[in-house]
Amino acid sequence: MHKLIRYLKPYILPLLLVIVLLYGQAMAELALPDYMSDLVNVGVQQSGVETVYPLYIPDEQFTTFTNLLSEEDANLLESHYVKIDSSNQLDEANQIRKQASKYFDGDMPDVFYAHIYPSDSDQIDNQFEIMMSKVLLAYNKLSSDSPEMLSQLAMMSQDQKSQMLDQMNAYFINMSDSMLIQSGAQAQLEFYKAVNIDTHYIQNQFILHIGLIMLIVTILGAMAAILVGYIASRVAAGTGRNLRKDIFEKVSTFTNREVDQFSTASLITRSTNDITQIQNLLVIIIRMLLFAPIMGIGGVVKAIEKSTSMSWIIALAVIILLGVIALLFSIVLPKFKIVQQLVDKINLVMRENLTGMMVIRAFNTQNFEENRFDNANRDLMENNLFVNRIMIVMMPVMTLIMNGVSLAIIWVGAHQIQDSALQVGDMIAFMQYSMQIIMSFLMLSIMFIMIPRASVSAGRIADVLATEATVKDPKAPKQLPQSMTGNVEFKHVSFKFPGAEEEMLKDLSFTAPAGQTTAIIGSTGSGKSTMVNLIPRFYDATGGDITIDGISIKEMKLHDLRDLIGYVPQKSVLFSGTIESNMTFAKEDATQDEIMKAIEVAQAKEIVDEKEKGIKDHIAQGGGNISGGQKQRFSIARALVKKPKVFIFDDSFSALDFKTDAALRKALKDYTGDSTVLLVAQRIASIRNAEQIIVLDDGKMVGIGTHDVLMKTCKTYQEIAYSQLSAEELS
Repeated sequence: MHKLIRYLKPYILPLLLVIVLLYGQAMAELALPDYMSDLVNVGVQQSGVETVYPLYIPDEQFTTFTNLLSEEDANLLESHYVKIDSSNQLDEANQIRKQASKYFDGDMPDVFYAHIYPSDSDQIDNQFEIMMSKVLLAYNKLSSDSPEMLSQLAMMSQDQKSQMLDQMNAYFINMSDSMLIQSGAQAQLEFYKAVNIDTHYIQNQFILHIGLIMLIVTILGAMAAILVGYIASRVAAGTGRNLRKDIFEKVSTFTNREVDQFSTASLITRSTNDITQIQNLLVIIIRMLLFAPIMGIGGVVKAIEKSTSMSWIIALAVIILLGVIALLFSIVLPKFKIVQQLVDKINLVMRENLTGMMVIRAFNTQNFEENRFDNANRDLMENNLFVNRIMIVMMPVMTLIMNGVSLAIIWVGAHQIQDSALQVGDMIAFMQYSMQIIMSFLMLSIMFIMIPRASVSAGRIADVLATEATVKDPKAPKQLPQSMTGNVEFKHVSFKFPGAEEEMLKDLSFTAPAGQTTAIIGSTGSGKSTMVNLIPRFYDATGGDITIDGISIKEMKLHDLRDLIGYVPQKSVLFSGTIESNMTFAKEDATQDEIMKAIEVAQAKEIVDEKEKGIKDHIAQGGGNISGGQKQRFSIARALVKKPKVFIFDDSFSALDFKTDAALRKALKDYTGDSTVLLVAQRIASIRNAEQIIVLDDGKMVGIGTHDVLMKTCKTYQEIAYSQLSAEELS
């Protein structure tokens, strides 16, 4: 995988933006359980009362509170409240009076105290909250148990008041600060009801406020997720595009040796299926690799904040989850490495069936090919089924773990709620955080299960990109002169296929002069096509040298070398498009007159004339909508349009009848002019008029000369000639 990291460099800025968005999305999702906890604890259980101090206290109750407090605490209370009465006509007081009118159920008291927020330290605020919790609890208790004592507070001596305060503090001594504040919020609710403050209004306001915040947070999180998905898709698609482009460009430089090394079917798989695997993994990595750890770590921190005592439940669930993932991972990893090889195999069988369909039908081997495809398909299916059966175990296991965690949290949390050690909302939030933590680990596990398969694909792609073509431009290429004649010379040339034990061509030396036709003939497998394929450097000679006008072809740039050559392969290849587009494949700026002249020389004019659209007529992929002979003539015409210095016809007249063959050779002689013509042929009739004929046998040159000379001096040529023509025809 690391070998392909460089393809992410153009997307550094989008990826940085993704990190910011994922952090924002995680923070939004982590905030929602907290808000849900407040909604349950405060909005439902406490009717929206979220503080332990009343917002508004009528004058009578405020006086009672000060009487219940020590002098120091009474001063602290007064520092947090401002008195609002008819004499206070300041703008701030009027605003407070207007706001307070919404809270009182009915008439508002003439004199009341409104809470203000002083700039005191957190320690003093916490002290104030504890004090208010105590005074509210004491006030509610006295109101229900002995209301007459409240009216007597002002008349009590200092000693009596101190004695009563000591008794009150003894009542609170066993309560922790958090429980005291929690109880104080509940006591404040009772106080509000006693002084006619509308708790329904407070509750509705709180629920609407929290609900609006949750809605905004959810929308922001969803927007972040959508943007992350969009960016991830763009980055993955762009990376896939660049990979396909580079693989195509790399494969375009490959010689037959490199293509044979990988196989055509494998190269197709690597540029399609393997790159798709990389794209899918990139989307998951961008969306999950960064998001899952933030959610997991944030969930752990938030869960511990809610309840440290239940954190063991999360730890146990994570340990079980990791154990299950590790087990599954060890089982499916070897299978992922086999999948891509099986995809290669099924592509190979399919490609062979499609290209050889007529042969298969001709020999009635449909059943055999169906069985061959079925075996390849079944191997892939069984491998995928095994992987999928193992992977589907994860979902019920995950469901069991999540439900088990929920059950454990409810069981333990219920006991803590009963003991007043935990609130219901906190238990719900803890449960949500637990699910988020487990889902984070699940996302990571899914990603790490996909990584092995994608890493196999990445390795296969990297192998193609790292493979250097054996035929490449020289470091210091020679500049070709403008007046090239195309004189081709072989100097003790030998060639051996990679991995072969014996040489295919052995010590070939000859010159193909410009303006003449040099024909090559020999038995099947004698090396004719291999020899001419060395000239455009489809393969490189393993011994000796080939020159054009005295310049070694290895010292030329490949583009310059192939620009000198017009090549007609043994198997005619046409591309989807039109007749015209296939002709301009050889020369982009070819005029219509040049195209028609080449078509006429190639004896294909009658074919074009029969077409409704002429040279604009459609050609199917591979020339599937025309005959083999027509395809061969168009292939010859394409090379003629180029008007190169060297023509190579690799058994290019084999599909032509004798009449067309003769007419083409006659027209070709005038058209090629001063160009060098190398003609590979099987028929004596096609080459007997060549100025020079080379006879190959088992890779060796066993004869060279004209037809008449070879009939006298070369036994191999004689055997070929007499096997095709009678003595009268040869004389």
